[in-house]
Amino acid sequence: MNISTKAIVSNSEMIKNYKACREKAETFGKIFILKNNQPDAVLFSVTEYERLSVFIEYMESLEEKDIAKVVELLPKEGARKQYSIDHLRNDMK
Repeated sequence: MNISTKAIVSNSEMIKNYKACREKAETFGKIFILKNNQPDAVLFSVTEYERLSVFIEYMESLEEKDIAKVVELLPKEGARKQYSIDHLRNDMK
């Protein structure tokens, strides 16, 4: 998953500037909220939430064997790209 550094806000920024953060979520689909420089929460736009809800409802409608097929296609643990806060900070420079 690629995360734009523009879609990351601090917890204090979220508290102080909720409206601006909500608008940012609308622009990017979601924003990541950091607390003490660690991921704490994600704020989704309604559009992104609705898009994900359709997918979740579809997955819930599948039978176990079909879910297993989908899971097999997902990247395995360790094969996923991991980002640390230091990595994100370096990208911001």
